[in-house]
Amino acid sequence: MSIRMVGIDHSRAPVDVRAWFSFTKKSAAAGMERLKEKEGINGVIILSTCNRMELWASVDETWSGSLVEELCLLKELDPTEFAEYFTVREEREAAEHLFYLACGLKSRILAEDQIITQIKDALSWSREHFCTDNVLEVLFRKAVTAAKKVKTQIVFSHANTTAMDSAVAMLHDRGFSLKGRKCMVIGNGEMGRLAALTLIKAGADVTVTVRQYRSGMVSIPLGCSRINYGDRMEYLPSCDLVVSATASPNYTLRREEFEGVCLDHPLILIDLAVPRDIDPQLKDLEQIEMYNIDDFRLTGLEGQEEALKGASCILEEELEEFFSWYSGRDLIPRIQEIQKDAAQDLELRLGKIIRKLPLEADEQEKLRQNIRSAAQKVVNKMMFGLRDVMDQEAFLECVEGLEKLYEE
Repeated sequence: MSIRMVGIDHSRAPVDVRAWFSFTKKSAAAGMERLKEKEGINGVIILSTCNRMELWASVDETWSGSLVEELCLLKELDPTEFAEYFTVREEREAAEHLFYLACGLKSRILAEDQIITQIKDALSWSREHFCTDNVLEVLFRKAVTAAKKVKTQIVFSHANTTAMDSAVAMLHDRGFSLKGRKCMVIGNGEMGRLAALTLIKAGADVTVTVRQYRSGMVSIPLGCSRINYGDRMEYLPSCDLVVSATASPNYTLRREEFEGVCLDHPLILIDLAVPRDIDPQLKDLEQIEMYNIDDFRLTGLEGQEEALKGASCILEEELEEFFSWYSGRDLIPRIQEIQKDAAQDLELRLGKIIRKLPLEADEQEKLRQNIRSAAQKVVNKMMFGLRDVMDQEAFLECVEGLEKLYEE
């Protein structure tokens, strides 16, 4: 078994390139199911966010395929055109990347909190569609556990900063105050709600669009007004700033919708979505100032050296635990067989004594079951205790010796 991944992210690919490789939940499910059917691929997880897309797979060690080619095949794209944007990792390098990613240590904004939820959701989505396997299941769960330890034990000063916080800070630096400004947020998902809350905190007058068929059951952030999504163009001319942050594969603001729209004051458009929500052609219109998610960068590395060092120590410990399990997973069936043989050996040796006990037949059988269970637990404790204090080669010799013992 081998762990492999291919990724494309904000550090190497601009937003329009990332859009080619983004997945909706529906397309991710279809893609994972299609890949899982291929010989040699045992498990698949697709992680797709606004800043990155990663395809994870556990494959047979003899699998000679390419995840880059498989990904491009899913997207019906030529891999040679996009090779420069991909990062390919395997085994330890891949696992280490995921652990650091889960903590937000590879995000635009250091230690941001959204990525851990996105990783959990990616695992759940794969599990729901029967596409994960034991290796990816343990790897992703262990990465989330490690990230939670870092979150509870290490303090990063910018941990709760979002892309919208960065946008507000940038606008403030340019002399644009949001206090009292009329703002519209298109999208009431997680990113849309965070954007609305950030604008409210900055003192803006915020209105959130809600799809009409959902308007009766969707809550919006406290302090915001709401309008139907279909009414957004009528409301837009009165706005000073519009943010769009949806998971829609289509534009929420299109160039042709602005025909006849009269803007008598400057309008800032902020597109936080991947693929884009706002038609890029709108930047050419008078009175419009337009930004996308790649325009907002805040790493937060300054002054965080001690926190990073502490996080790294925690992650390295968790990585060692994972690889201890990973390196020994193939031995588990062999150890279980030794447990079974040892328990059977003990039961046979005690059989004559048990039969002489003044017990009913069902009580004797219950005693035998308890002896078998206890024997297996003792052998399990001994075997894994030996594994922890012996080097791998010596431990393998020990296992082989016990297997031969019971072959006689």
